[in-house]
Amino acid sequence: MGISIKDLAKICHEANKAYCESIGDNSQVSWDKAPDWQKESAIKGAEFHFEGDMTPEQSHISWYRQKERDGWVYGPVKDVDKKTHPCMVSYNHLPEEQQQKDKIFKAICDSFKSWKI
Repeated sequence: MGISIKDLAKICHEANKAYCESIGDNSQVSWDKAPDWQKESAIKGAEFHFEGDMTPEQSHISWYRQKERDGWVYGPVKDVDKKTHPCMVSYNHLPEEQQQKDKIFKAICDSFKSWKI
């Protein structure tokens, strides 16, 4: 049995959406409605975790660097048009609820590592 990186990214995305809703953040859309840049970010995250045993902090650093390459900067509110995001800070400056998203993403990826991709 196998799973594609895209399918794994979709699972992570939907888990992130559910987690966000559990903390009162209803801004996330389903995978099918997500813009391509958001899907690509999840796919890159899934690929990153299959390179080795990455920590949630390393995952955040990878995400941060990709966002930075794409022109995103820190802003108190996530704004796709202005490319600002409140998580454009070091991992240890993220609120615990935001760190949990990286931990969940890693846990999901790790749970599929024994599957053929």
